[in-house]
Formats: sequence, structure tokens, C-alpha cells
Amino acid sequence: MSEFVWKLPSRGDGRRARPALRGRGGFGPPPPRTVATDVRLGRFGPFDDLAQIVDAAELTGFDGVLAPYDPLGEESWIVAGAALRATRYAHVTVEFPPAFGTPVYAAKISATLQRHARGRLRWQLAVETDAAEARARGDRVEGDERYRRAAEFLTVARGVWNETEVGAAGFAGTGFEYAGRYYYDVVDGGFRGILSGLPFPTVQLSGTSAAALDLSATHGDVHVFGEQRDGIAGAVTELGERAAAAGRTVGVALELPIIARETEEEAWARVHRQWAETGRPGSATEHALGDGRWAGFDALGYDRPIGLVGSYEQVARQLAVYELAGVRTFVLAGHPNIEEIHRAGEHLLFRVDPTGRTRTTAQEVTV
Repeated sequence: MSEFVWKLPSRGDGRRARPALRGRGGFGPPPPRTVATDVRLGRFGPFDDLAQIVDAAELTGFDGVLAPYDPLGEESWIVAGAALRATRYAHVTVEFPPAFGTPVYAAKISATLQRHARGRLRWQLAVETDAAEARARGDRVEGDERYRRAAEFLTVARGVWNETEVGAAGFAGTGFEYAGRYYYDVVDGGFRGILSGLPFPTVQLSGTSAAALDLSATHGDVHVFGEQRDGIAGAVTELGERAAAAGRTVGVALELPIIARETEEEAWARVHRQWAETGRPGSATEHALGDGRWAGFDALGYDRPIGLVGSYEQVARQLAVYELAGVRTFVLAGHPNIEEIHRAGEHLLFRVDPTGRTRTTAQEVTV
């Protein structure tokens, strides 16, 4: 059975095509009156909208949510922690760059989150961040060096992590030693006590370069692709070959924005309305690629340019095609988020997975 994950918004939400005009969640016009939740009856703070999106994802049968890294948006670690607190079954993926902090610090934060959320936290490393943005936060590592640093980051994080319980012993570690280029002089590292006996977060990585695929082949659990004009079959095959050479297998995920409605005409009507709002020349249909794929989502404020447009049946059939190609996790996105989550949960997921998407008590995650 494939997994379905919803990508959370990081800079507000709304119906408009232009992100700057989306006012939900305290972003866009009009300016918010408060930056904190007002607990008085009938009051609604900026973070409450995001909480409702998380609730909607779990209630409609999604397996998890992704808190994306966005230097101009909400902090992904804070969003992920809140999402874990608000959910019972859904896993939560936090996306962050390796320059976020030391791998030991990231591992310690994650151990606490795993302990309180019964092992539902996942990692997605944002390795290929914008160069100017990286410099703005003091990160000078560039090019393929970023992947070598990410490999060290994961090596150290896994090295200090103990999935079997280890008794506390003051400040003593468990003997992990590491001296690398980016993270050096870890001496007698290793978690004990309440920080031990927990599952290490599933590691998701992305990218299509040789360096990106090599990193996933040797250190990743799941590789997240974005759809390409000529498809992802070649990249998936290459990833599998590189992983096999390393004696490993790596799962395949695909991130897709979607606009799905009862009929194809209704879905395209939505696309045309939003395209007109952007003021871009030409017709939205000029960017259609066939098989329900459309290469204009970035014009509507999505991170990925290529996604799916069509009826629920058409989109479900194309998702099934991706499944046959080896995709096991779908990261879907749409706005306004609450409305699109309910559409996907109620009309799309059961068509892809006829056995149903609602978890039972027997499926509850335990650690």
C-alpha cells in the first residue's frame, strides 16, 4: 500500500494564485492583529489555521504531513513539533538543512520528539538550498561539498543514536568516536537513558544529480523526486542501481501538486481562473504535458512546477501508473489547503487505495 503525505503551507494559505495575497495563517493582507493564539472564546490566532490543516490531513486518511523548510516562512521544527502534538497516527516529516546545527543537537531534539510522539518523526534534509539564502545564514559550503557534509551529518547523527535502551551513566556516552571534515572530534558520544531505545527517524533526501543519488544510495531511506517533463523512470532506475551497488534499497517518493475535481472540465476551469489571476501571457493549456500532467504549477505559487490536473478518476489512474513505476510515497500539495485536503481525502485516496485510508485502533503506531 502506498503512503500519502500532505505538504503543509509555510507562508499562510488562501484561494488566491499569488502567494502574497493569501491571508490565512497571519500572512498577506490584512496584517494580523496578533502573533499569538487568543484563548478567549471565539478568537482565532494565526497558528490555528495551520493546526486545522494538520487535523484535516489526519482525519481524511493521509498517512502523514511534511513541514517544509522555508527561510521566509514558519520554522519547520516548530511546525513539526506542533503537528506531532496534535496528531495520534500520522507521521510528521521535518525538512531542514544540515547547517541547522550539529548532528548531535538535531539528534537530541529528535529523540525527545520521538519519545513524546511514539516514533512518528521523519527527517528530510534540504541539501540543495539557495546559495544566497545559505550565505545569509552563514553557510559557506557549496556545490557537491554540501552532499559530503550531509553524509557526515547523517553518519554522526546515527552514530550517537541508540535504538536499544542503554542505562544512564552521568555524562558518559556509549563510545561513539568521529573525526571528520565538517563535524569533528566527537569523543565518547552516544545517547543513554531516556534518549535511547527509540527508532531513528526515517531519512528522506532529494535531488537528481549524481551526488544527490549517491547520498541517498548510501544514507537515505526514501528519495523524494519531483516530476520531470520526460518522467522520472530513468532517475528511479539509476537510484536503484546505485543503492544496489551499496548493498541497500531506497524507497521512492514523488512530490506532486494536484488540482482534482469531479470532472476534468471543472479541474481545468480552476486552473484557468488562477492562471488569469497571475496575469501571465498565453493559455494555461499550453503547459499541458499529457497524461494529466501540467507544467504551470510554479506560476500558481507551488514549489514544484509539474503536477496533475483532472477528474478524481483521471488523477487516481495516473497515481496508479506512478505506483507501477515504483513510487511508494506521494507528497501531495494544493491550496487552499483545508479544502483541497478534504477533496483528496474524500474523493481521491480511496480510488487509489480501494481498501480505504482510515486507520483502525489495531494500526496505531507503538514504540
